[in-house]
Amino acid sequence: MIISLITAGDRMDITMPIVLALKKAWFLIPIFILLVIMKTPWFKGLTGEALVNLGAKMFLNKAEYHLVKNVILPTDDGTTQIDHIIVSRYGLFVIETKNMKGWIFGSLNQKTWTQKIYRHTNTFQNPLHQNYKHVKTLESALGIDGSKIHSVVVFIGDNTFKTKMPDNVTYAGSYIRFIKSKKEVVFSGVEVGAIQDKIASGRLTPSFKANREHVKHVNDIVSAKQNANICSKCGSPLILREIKKGPNEGKKFWGCSRFPQCRFVVKVKNAGSSSV
Repeated sequence: MIISLITAGDRMDITMPIVLALKKAWFLIPIFILLVIMKTPWFKGLTGEALVNLGAKMFLNKAEYHLVKNVILPTDDGTTQIDHIIVSRYGLFVIETKNMKGWIFGSLNQKTWTQKIYRHTNTFQNPLHQNYKHVKTLESALGIDGSKIHSVVVFIGDNTFKTKMPDNVTYAGSYIRFIKSKKEVVFSGVEVGAIQDKIASGRLTPSFKANREHVKHVNDIVSAKQNANICSKCGSPLILREIKKGPNEGKKFWGCSRFPQCRFVVKVKNAGSSSV
């Protein structure tokens, strides 16, 4: 029998390079964590909002246009969150930001729009419809004629519109131009100040708790749609399907009726199956 003996010196020779390598590479850990965070929808949303804020501060006269950010307002069914409101003598501009990449297809009256990245296709709620609730909430809360409130959707990121978009759907570099195109004075200086005060008094105080409760409200809506057999991604009916191949063969799941255009799925409750 041959017995290999590793001395303390040998062990030190083996472990020292590893320890030195770890010491030199420690700074890679926070970089890796940052890269992961940067890919999350939360971070992309913050980036988009920051770019819109920067554009407003740089290219809109602060004496004429007053930016209000991240407004959470109470509604009859919970809360609604508005990315940006710009108050001016030329009306209110309610801005919804979308940080997306790829080709974007959509039109004014379509319920869902389409994002295409190479061979991958995804659908999402028409952002004009999404912003409509924000506009109506402000209209009711402020007692303002809807014609004086302008809905604006701003796309941030490496994206290209592949269909003709309404004038109020723009890229980041163009939304300022749309706002400045409104020349008719609809509010006096006193009314502009009063509107700002109403928004400040009616909004929920910006806080982690307010944001958390709003996210919970949104998740509850998504869950209710799922329970009602409605696709939470595009609003189409869900169909009970069965996995035909693989380790989960025979298990059932709810799949969107618009498959393959929409690939949303949800597991069947109490069936031990999982989303695929």
